[in-house]
Amino acid sequence: MLHTGWTIWCVLLTLHISACHLEISGYDSDGVICSEGLSNCTMKDETPFNVPEKNAVDVQNLTPYFKLCCRDRAPCVLCLMIETEINIHPGKAQEDEGHSGSGEEDDGEETERNFKASVTVCYYAAPAMSMCKKVEFTVNRAALSHEKHSKISVVIIEPPGVSFSSRVIVYPKASPLKQEVSVPSLDDVCAQEQQERLDECHVPKLISVINKEMNRVELQFDGRNKSFPSVCIQYEKNGRCQGWNRTTIPLYSVTPCICLQRSRRSLSCPFNDTDLFQRNVWQNVSVSVGPGQMNNLRPMLSWNLSAPCRLEGEVWPCKKESSCREMKGFRQQLSHGTWIQNSKGQWEKRGVFEEINLKLSPCVMVKVKGMDRELGPFCFENTDRWHWSLLIVGIMLLLCLTVFISSYLLRHDFVKKWVWSWHHGGFVQIGMKCHVVLLSPPDVDDGVSESVCRLGSQLSNQGFSVSVDQWSRKEQCTLGPLPWLYSQLLELKSLGGRVVIVLTHKALERVKTWTHQNQGVIKMKREDMGFPQKSSPYSDVFTASLCLIQADKQLGRAAERFVLVTFDPNSSIDRSLPELLQGLRLFQLPSQTQAFLSELAVAGAGKGSGKDMDRVEMEGIRWMEVKD
Repeated sequence: MLHTGWTIWCVLLTLHISACHLEISGYDSDGVICSEGLSNCTMKDETPFNVPEKNAVDVQNLTPYFKLCCRDRAPCVLCLMIETEINIHPGKAQEDEGHSGSGEEDDGEETERNFKASVTVCYYAAPAMSMCKKVEFTVNRAALSHEKHSKISVVIIEPPGVSFSSRVIVYPKASPLKQEVSVPSLDDVCAQEQQERLDECHVPKLISVINKEMNRVELQFDGRNKSFPSVCIQYEKNGRCQGWNRTTIPLYSVTPCICLQRSRRSLSCPFNDTDLFQRNVWQNVSVSVGPGQMNNLRPMLSWNLSAPCRLEGEVWPCKKESSCREMKGFRQQLSHGTWIQNSKGQWEKRGVFEEINLKLSPCVMVKVKGMDRELGPFCFENTDRWHWSLLIVGIMLLLCLTVFISSYLLRHDFVKKWVWSWHHGGFVQIGMKCHVVLLSPPDVDDGVSESVCRLGSQLSNQGFSVSVDQWSRKEQCTLGPLPWLYSQLLELKSLGGRVVIVLTHKALERVKTWTHQNQGVIKMKREDMGFPQKSSPYSDVFTASLCLIQADKQLGRAAERFVLVTFDPNSSIDRSLPELLQGLRLFQLPSQTQAFLSELAVAGAGKGSGKDMDRVEMEGIRWMEVKD
């Protein structure tokens, strides 16, 4: 608590300063100052959520501002000052306290009575929560006989959530009145004469040491803080600052215009204009040239020069000859115009030379102030001939692509067969003339017989060597069914191919009956085997093929020599194959014609060994015995 006096209040007013400057104050703790007429002033923390008490005081105005509070020679800290103007209403106080008598007291005694009141002021700096201070005091009625208003000044040392550059909102509790005040930035504060009293303004001194043996510049900082301070590097004083978190800088990147910034108030360019650092600038100069066109469609030559530092010098065009002869009247000064810093930190200067004949492949020469030689020539190559070359190459590529696509379309069927053959046992020769043996079912059906003959004709038209049992009836009568079939297998062995068996429902019944009988007694009369009395003339050839299938199946090679087909698209034969035929590929024609032809196109896949053929012959003998 600080006792008040009008004299102190007047002194306090003289310390009010502008928003860009902070005055020094001697406070070292929170406090409150009340003007004349108010006594027993105290201040305490208050939560912003409490309901304010009713009293006879209204806040008329608020004036917040900031100071640097420091006592003796101690470091300064930021403090918030809030000047509050209040209006006092004694009548409200009388209503709150109530009348002590029946109204017979004299008016003079009521005037001399004092009463207690309070004011709560709050503040916050986003995103921090509000903080409040409640000031309690006693109002002296006698002292306020002429003036019904007074003043209160609040001092808050290091207000929570408030720092340099903050924007603070100050308001009295339960009142719509609000005032905003901004804290000056640290750079502005450190620019004051009293900046040495503030710890935040202390910046360590930078010392740079050139280590030629290690080819680097070492950065050393003299200060109380032993940790490496935040530093950024920029080329030119108005260049863009790039963060640097190392204590060394490569010597080749150090130039006379390089500057080190530890804060916006501490910028130093310690590297003087020595020959070593100047050569780093010259060695990093790059120039590029290119064609352009003016608004009147006339040609021009554009140039772009980049360097770590802004340069002084001249640029001029020349003709590409042995000595790059200068074109008169085109010299331009590097110091004229604007330099722009690119994303890599390099400074760029751009320009153009108008009315330049680009067909002569012009060049650019550069003369930098301080250098004993000229830079260049930097030439522009005429790319018209390259445009024609690219056109010719494009046409050739288009022709090659056309030939490739045509070849692909012509060989499409071959590729499809090649892919299929890879999925069925590896790479084999495709397109070779293969032999196909087409066997009819054992039942008599004119429609099926016609389909078998039509299939044989179609296969023959596709280039296959085809042998149909219906076409070879005379040879079968002469040789017998088994020898005829055996002769076809010999041709199959030399050319490769497949034995194609046409299935019907009756053919499946014949296979099941043959299998059952073959597993029982081998030698029996034909009439005891349960075969139908009326059968196709090709039933003996069909039955002989069953013997061959059984022999090949024991060798595990039946699927390489025999395939099955059916002409019934709605047939469920594939789900009711007897055990003897299981494992053989079944094709439903005509829906699976393409797959069927691909299967037949795989040449050599059905070739058997000599031992296989011997086994076939033995089975044929066995079948002959059964037949007899």
